[in-house]
Amino acid sequence: MSDIFNSLSTYGYVILFLYSFGGGFFALVAAGILSYAGKMDISTSIAVAFIANFIGDTVLFYVARYNKSVVMPYIQKHKRKLALSTIMMKKYGDKIIFFQKFLYGFKTLVPIAIGLTRYDFKKFTIYNIFSALVWALAFGMGSFYSGKYLLELVEFLKSHIWIAPVLMITLLGGVWLYMERATKKK
Repeated sequence: MSDIFNSLSTYGYVILFLYSFGGGFFALVAAGILSYAGKMDISTSIAVAFIANFIGDTVLFYVARYNKSVVMPYIQKHKRKLALSTIMMKKYGDKIIFFQKFLYGFKTLVPIAIGLTRYDFKKFTIYNIFSALVWALAFGMGSFYSGKYLLELVEFLKSHIWIAPVLMITLLGGVWLYMERATKKK
């Protein structure tokens, strides 16, 4: 974890852009903590994460809409998850564009699913701008204002190194289990 912090303080904004382009929030949380520690600027970090996240989802939408041949090999492996994303889009409508930013496992699938439909690009862009801004502000400011506690947590995890892998395996296992059950044939 400290390696991530050292890399972020050295190459911070580039790493933050690339990581946020793919929708990850860990780099934004780390940037918020580094901003609290005075090694990065929180306003710049939020702006970089917002722009990268907005561009990332827009690219996924655009590629799915206009270059389906690139997306098809990926879709073949995740048909059921893509179907779940489509069902969520029908059930929750435009709100899913907002919520997908906060749902691990749906970040890439929802813009692809929406891109494969006839959903209006301008409407998607407006919702995407709003949701990317809320996402960047929530994780950026949240990690900045809780920086003291998060740094204490990092120090605790350094002295109890076995806890972090157990938490990660539990979290990823829970997400995997949910996705398996949600996409299982009935």
